Amino acid sequence: MLVLDNIISDRGSRYAVAGKPCSSEKEAKAFVKELQRRKKFAKATHNSWGLLTDERRTKNDDGESGAGMVILRMLERQNLRNHVIVVTRWYGGKHLGGDRFRHVQEAVRVYLEEVSAVPRESD
Repeated sequence: MLVLDNIISDRGSRYAVAGKPCSSEKEAKAFVKELQRRKKFAKATHNSWGLLTDERRTKNDDGESGAGMVILRMLERQNLRNHVIVVTRWYGGKHLGGDRFRHVQEAVRVYLEEVSAVPRESD
């Protein structure tokens, strides 16, 4: 599991990104629950996620309409399969409009850069 906290701040809203290898929707939901056991993540406004496996494309916006699709598209572009990415947002009191999608995209980009920098274990 890789968690990158406080990577983006805008008008009071803060973002974090987390992810790990994952092969099913059930496993992805368990990962989100695991994150939410951390007090800070439990208080988040949104924990949006995307999962791309060989069999399915799964997303959950968690109230941040469209965020799961942004994550899913980036997973597809990178062809990162069997991996879940969660973008967490703590709402800061001001609406961000379309900037929120830019922030979700940037959070995923930062995560993908970190993952590509970490040597992968062979199966």
